[in-house]
Amino acid sequence: MTDVVDEITPDETTRAPKAPDAKNWRYEVVDDIARLWLDCEGTGTNVISEAVLRELDALVDHARADPPKALVIRSAKPSGFAAGADIDSFAELRGEKAQTMLRQGHAVLDKLEELPFPTIAVVHGNALGGGFELALACEFRIAVEGAKFGFPEIQLGLHPGLGGTFRLTQLIDPVEAMQMMLTGKSAYDRKAKKLGIADALVPERHVEAAIHAAANGEMKHHGSSFKDSAMRTRAARAFAATRMRSESEKQAPRQHYPAPFALIDLWEDHGGDVKEMQEEEIRSFATLLDSVTAQNLIRVFFLRRQLKAAGKGEDEFAHVHVIGGGTMGAEIAAWCAIQGRMVTIEDVNLPPLGQAVQRAAKICEKKHLSGIETRDALDRMMPDPRGLGRARADLVIEAVPEKLKLKEEIYASLTDAMKPGAVLATNTSSIRLSDLVDAAPDPARFAGLHFFNPVSSMQLVEVVSHDAAGQETLGRLAAFVTGIDRLPARVTDYPGFLVNRILAPYLMEAMLLLDEGRDKAEIDRAALAFGMPMGPVTLADQVGLDICLEVAESMRGSLERPVAETPDWLRQKVEDGETGKKAGKGLYDYKGGEEPPKTPGDDPSQDLIDRLILPMCDAAVECLRRDVVADEDTLDGAVIFGTGWAPFRGGPMRYARTRGINECQDRLRALAERHGDRFAPDAGWDTLG
Repeated sequence: MTDVVDEITPDETTRAPKAPDAKNWRYEVVDDIARLWLDCEGTGTNVISEAVLRELDALVDHARADPPKALVIRSAKPSGFAAGADIDSFAELRGEKAQTMLRQGHAVLDKLEELPFPTIAVVHGNALGGGFELALACEFRIAVEGAKFGFPEIQLGLHPGLGGTFRLTQLIDPVEAMQMMLTGKSAYDRKAKKLGIADALVPERHVEAAIHAAANGEMKHHGSSFKDSAMRTRAARAFAATRMRSESEKQAPRQHYPAPFALIDLWEDHGGDVKEMQEEEIRSFATLLDSVTAQNLIRVFFLRRQLKAAGKGEDEFAHVHVIGGGTMGAEIAAWCAIQGRMVTIEDVNLPPLGQAVQRAAKICEKKHLSGIETRDALDRMMPDPRGLGRARADLVIEAVPEKLKLKEEIYASLTDAMKPGAVLATNTSSIRLSDLVDAAPDPARFAGLHFFNPVSSMQLVEVVSHDAAGQETLGRLAAFVTGIDRLPARVTDYPGFLVNRILAPYLMEAMLLLDEGRDKAEIDRAALAFGMPMGPVTLADQVGLDICLEVAESMRGSLERPVAETPDWLRQKVEDGETGKKAGKGLYDYKGGEEPPKTPGDDPSQDLIDRLILPMCDAAVECLRRDVVADEDTLDGAVIFGTGWAPFRGGPMRYARTRGINECQDRLRALAERHGDRFAPDAGWDTLG
């Protein structure tokens, strides 16, 4: 992208008419074509804020008063066009104030859309949310190779609010437009061109030629199809909307996620009239903004930002050496290589190394890397069966099976192999660092880096400290996690660390429920009804029953409080090799065609939900009391991004506070009387304000 930055930086020497002063825009005129460069002040990423729109309003008035041949809008930031609306500016808005702000924004984009000369958005990188809406208000969109368009608002419990709902459904196949908005999925460059979002797709060197083609009337628009026209009728929209509601209900039930259904209603009822749809979009957005779901999901956005901020700084880990070519080691190595690090990966056997490279190639494809980007990533990832990378690496990540003796032997072999100043991190999920530290070459430069599977999809990484860990080491590791586009959660050494300590009761209670004769599908459906992304029985199979058993045994031997007993049949399943999905059979028989439920139960038992969820909240309180994590926000963010924990509920601590601290304690005591002391509320509940 460095080359692109050099090419797109505005030429300060070009003739520019007198334009209004602006902090976030730069205005120039070249060959009678006006250029508006979006360059938000004090940040590396453009966002569509109130200030950006206010300045744009004045600049559009200036262009109308002194008309150029065409007006081009593009970003001066190498990071992309615009990442979306400025969430800080509207997160606290409610009711009429929200509607007033939205109407002001709509008026600016309407004014841009109505200019009497061609308006051209040139998009490189991401055009998301409000940034996409800005581009849609232009007559033409020129996508630079690698561009991406999307509306992620649904992830915040909202739908587009600056004209996206009616402009996109008018521009392209309305059903395709609705799918983009309902799922939050992006359209990458070629798909955007195919859909008709982009009128042209060009490499950076051809952008100027494309601009002139649009300005001279030589660029063709995507034409409407018969299907597009048919969807302008209420009857056709009603038919499509019914199917959309059915699909949305499967993915996100209305009671938990109202935004998809509000969007469908909006399009079905008003999709035939742009002005009506615009007015209803504003009202609908403002209503959703005031919902509990949106407020919790907006909080999750801020939690993500807070976690990322914990990894500021430089790590200087240019070369990463991974020991262990299994699933986790391969994923870690591939992700680090994709993120620009030089990686060597070591294993005692050759086949896992070949499989690791194949896995990396599949991840590149899944992440929509270009052929050149994939080639470069694979070039940076080098199989290293002899372990030569140990001596050159800045960071060594151990990702071998959870066997204490094996890890100790590896650490002993690293003592004279690692270069001075190099850091050793373990990816252990069940072994305490206090049991490993004595074997480490340098305790001050040893810590935990607990990735979650699959690394390429799961955003969280726990940075685990211990008593002898150096603060500089922990800071560098947190910065490394941010540097590879993951979220660091700094936690202390504790059984299960943070996330697994909270997740374990969810899995272990499910095993006891099965032992009591409860139906596995009923258990999973109850959890799905609460909003968990996966039921505990399905999750146990996904993680592996052998891993679950290891974690349960580790917890039982390390915690100071009662833990659910492990049924004998579970041990027998593991001994028989029925370890879950990876083996084809576990609690569900995958080879036999048995599929776990994907939809929630219609009328789930609250008692069943409480037995699964409240122990997680109790474990969260325990972790706060034991200083495993600094605060409730970090805890909630870590659990959401590490497990997918019902994000619309805001995390286990937000859920507990919303439900009521006293009510949670009373319910846990009632469960303890019926089912045993494992439900007895932790002492930390009494200290919560």
